[in-house]
Amino acid sequence: MAMIPSLFGGRRSNIFDCPFSLDVWDPFKDFPFSTPSLSRETSAMVNARVDWKETPEAHVFKADVPGLKKEEVKVEVEEGRVLQISGERNVEKEDKNDTWHRVERSSGIFLRRFRLPDNAKVDQVKAAMENGVLTVTVPKVEVKKPDVKSVEISG
Repeated sequence: MAMIPSLFGGRRSNIFDCPFSLDVWDPFKDFPFSTPSLSRETSAMVNARVDWKETPEAHVFKADVPGLKKEEVKVEVEEGRVLQISGERNVEKEDKNDTWHRVERSSGIFLRRFRLPDNAKVDQVKAAMENGVLTVTVPKVEVKKPDVKSVEISG
């Protein structure tokens, strides 16, 4: 299976890692002008980093949301089994006496959507936030092994 090296992170990722991702892709996000659909402020956060791993018991999503309080982040499961993680980081208030030398931290709205597989228990989703990391746990339906009945052979 083909592997694609990541240009911006040290990780290598498989092109089929997340077939259920519904990310918003902005081809102009790194250009110095704003696009009609997304302002420059929001384009930096539209791709909030999220890891998705599957364990034998659950699907676990971990999203980096540094500096946000749990009240500023929303986790929803929409119809059609879509997990949506969204939030907003507000711009820091400016004081007329302040002199800014550099502004690199992004502000604005972010939104990530993931289509959950059929084995997800969407009615039992749990979320917790600690140290700027949001962890969303979606339990999986237990796969029941078929009962095997032994048949006696006559003759």
